[in-house]
Amino acid sequence: MNPFYQGARFLTAAARLADAPADRGREIAFAGRSNAGKSSAINALCHQSGLARTSKTPGRTQQLIFFSLDQERRLVDLPGYGYAKVAAAIKHQWQHLMIDYLERRQSLVGLVVLMDVRHPLTDLDEQVLGWGEQSGLPVLILLTKADKLRRGPASAVREQVVATTRGAKHTRVELFSAVTRQGLETVQRCLDNWLDIAPAPPA
Repeated sequence: MNPFYQGARFLTAAARLADAPADRGREIAFAGRSNAGKSSAINALCHQSGLARTSKTPGRTQQLIFFSLDQERRLVDLPGYGYAKVAAAIKHQWQHLMIDYLERRQSLVGLVVLMDVRHPLTDLDEQVLGWGEQSGLPVLILLTKADKLRRGPASAVREQVVATTRGAKHTRVELFSAVTRQGLETVQRCLDNWLDIAPAPPA
């Protein structure tokens, strides 16, 4: 595990791109359906239990949430999408904010799209993947809550998602569990590369 991520701290929340931190350095965005496990994944990656606020209530994240890793590197928790009980006007606002961010943010170097392994590649997931591809971003798909399935079925889902996204450039797919830490080191190595961070020395 790379101890660099343990230094992550909440930086700010922005309801508009104009309120985001200065657009310099490098940052990685985390996107996913409401309750896909974005906050839990960020907490696991940063070895902290309360960095990103988790909730059993879908749709809680309604802003761009920025976490600083150091002066020039950040993680960004994007608003969860796809929760039916959110008003249409708010859904439109979130969608506009995400598109604005993905298309205009110059410091964005990678996109992590989280999907529940039991319900991957919904129409909205594919829409977000399309935005990422249009922006020329490398994309990491995390199939979260992998502990909810046996190894065989989970691996089969991964292969299905790999086959479906094979035409997308610079896209990789990994199984992930914030509970068992499955895939954690693999994800950190990917983030190390995108953020230009020296990998953790061998134990």
